[in-house]
Amino acid sequence: MSPVPSSSSAEAAARAAAQGVEADLSIELPGREPVGARVYGQRAKGDVVPLVLHFHGGTFVCGGLDNGRNVARLLAGAGAVVVSLAYPLAPQSPFPEPIEVGYAALEWLYKQRTKLGGKGAQVYLAGEEAGGNLAAAVALIARDRAHPPVAGQILLSPMLDPCAGTASLRKATNDAAECRWASGWEKYLSCPSNATHPYAVPSGSLRLSALAPALVLVGQDDAMRDEAMTFAGRLRAAGIEVTSSVLPSATDWPKALYDTENTACVACEATVQQHFRDFFSATTPKAVPKGTAPNHPS
Repeated sequence: MSPVPSSSSAEAAARAAAQGVEADLSIELPGREPVGARVYGQRAKGDVVPLVLHFHGGTFVCGGLDNGRNVARLLAGAGAVVVSLAYPLAPQSPFPEPIEVGYAALEWLYKQRTKLGGKGAQVYLAGEEAGGNLAAAVALIARDRAHPPVAGQILLSPMLDPCAGTASLRKATNDAAECRWASGWEKYLSCPSNATHPYAVPSGSLRLSALAPALVLVGQDDAMRDEAMTFAGRLRAAGIEVTSSVLPSATDWPKALYDTENTACVACEATVQQHFRDFFSATTPKAVPKGTAPNHPS
């Protein structure tokens, strides 16, 4: 796949979606360097499909578009058109640069929603591991800036605990004091005070109301299991519609989600895709049949 000139990135993405082929893009963002992306999925002419901005996995310091392939293909297989983002990595680009680039890309995607997803297409955020953190953070920013509307956030094994001290993570690392997740957090946050910022650590936000509905999925032996399920509980307590599940058949999560050698992603691929389909369906407004009069209070 060769990069497409940024001036025609939206048109190229739309052509790729119409043909059902994967294509690399270069997206121009106001006041920033162009950012790389890859489009997945297919939209038949006249159809309206979910449009997903996806953040690949890693630990804030590693990963790229190839690492986003597994989850992006699962989302596309569930009926979405997916734009997977090559967001900047720490330590060269620590917080808040990755989420500001992510938010700018969300604004770009929203402007192109009719071209890529069809008239009335809804826009979603999705990510795994560090990408799940970024997706949750961009959802917070979109709420706080009152634009654009986000239909849902899909969080797969999201990194949400900079203390790296949950029981599930300690078990995964055999209680090692130093691990790749802790190291990634350190480079991403760059200074201790950033650990208190809700955009850096969405799970620490004191205001979780009025956010988009969430789908939170983790594996049974997932290092991120406890922090993800805690966040799902806090979202529910704030009145957010949340679907969460611990998938017993999801092995080697979160690594399997972004392992470039694992083209099938996980043994529970069909289950994950069904979760995606159900979430898209549940968060899509039901169309009123033609000729049906709206209900009015008597």
